[in-house]
Amino acid sequence: MTRRALIRTLAATALTPLAVGCGFRDSIAEVLLSPEEEDYSEVVLTILPGSTTDQIADQLRDAGVIRSALAFRLRARQSGLDGSFQAGQHVLRKNMTVDEAVEALQTAEVHERILTLIEGWRREEIAAYLLSQSVLNASEFLALTDGDAYRRDFLAQRPESASLEGYLFPDTYRIEPETTTGQFIESLLNQFGGKIGGTVGEGFQSNGLTVHQAVTLAAIIEREAQVAAERPIIASVFYNRLRIDMPLGADPTIQYALGYQETEGRWWKKALTYDDLKIVSPYNTYVHVGLPPGPICNPGLASLQAVAAPAVTDYYFFVAVGDGSHVFSRTFEEHNANVRRYRSQ
Repeated sequence: MTRRALIRTLAATALTPLAVGCGFRDSIAEVLLSPEEEDYSEVVLTILPGSTTDQIADQLRDAGVIRSALAFRLRARQSGLDGSFQAGQHVLRKNMTVDEAVEALQTAEVHERILTLIEGWRREEIAAYLLSQSVLNASEFLALTDGDAYRRDFLAQRPESASLEGYLFPDTYRIEPETTTGQFIESLLNQFGGKIGGTVGEGFQSNGLTVHQAVTLAAIIEREAQVAAERPIIASVFYNRLRIDMPLGADPTIQYALGYQETEGRWWKKALTYDDLKIVSPYNTYVHVGLPPGPICNPGLASLQAVAAPAVTDYYFFVAVGDGSHVFSRTFEEHNANVRRYRSQ
């Protein structure tokens, strides 16, 4: 008998009515049917229409709800509930027994979902997040945010055929079961519009930038800055460079142009090479003077505020120290000294 067949036989035996004294089978049943751990945290599981019991069992096991997918399948068949699981959204616990999970999946619960979009994500990363959360339609999200289906005053200055990159405001959103992908995008745009009103929008104008230009600059700052207090200073560096027609030389714009990195499994290449800095792209801010054609990500409020109210400095350079902070300098000679000091560590 193969190992797999042996496990199936033991599991089947353990899941049948047990006679007194069958301690061995009792112990097997306890292991297979008992909770994985004492964890009362919730797990939101979406059962798609047409899902088989085998597929559902695997979902439950992978989510940490049950210990054994095999035990779930056998119990479902033994109880006569195989094929009766309801498609939809279910809120389960990680410490459920197999019997509790079988019963819970008889009725799909309707719950709102909480989605948190991170500052600095590009559209594709948002879509991947939606897919991972099994909520909304990731492909539809990319299609709708790539066109010109939405009308807002702050979108009027975008270049023709520009996507909504930069305007999909990162925040926490509550999604009702009936919320469509289009309505979700409307919520992101509404949030953005609310954030750039008042002093932020006035700051853009006072610094001579259109909304599109301001968001483009804020997106670069979002990817450059890790220390909140440095955002206005980094903004000042880029403003100073723009005033003298000096290339921005921003690594994140190169990362954006390079796109998804298969070997790293990420969108933002970790270590750029000198060859990367030569990429032919309008987003190459080492080659082209001025701002790139559009935002490279979706910036948060702090970066938008930094563009609206930059620090006043005479800095033209900065280099990362290694702990997320930067050292700023006024001259190329100072900058080179800082590069030698901090990048050799």
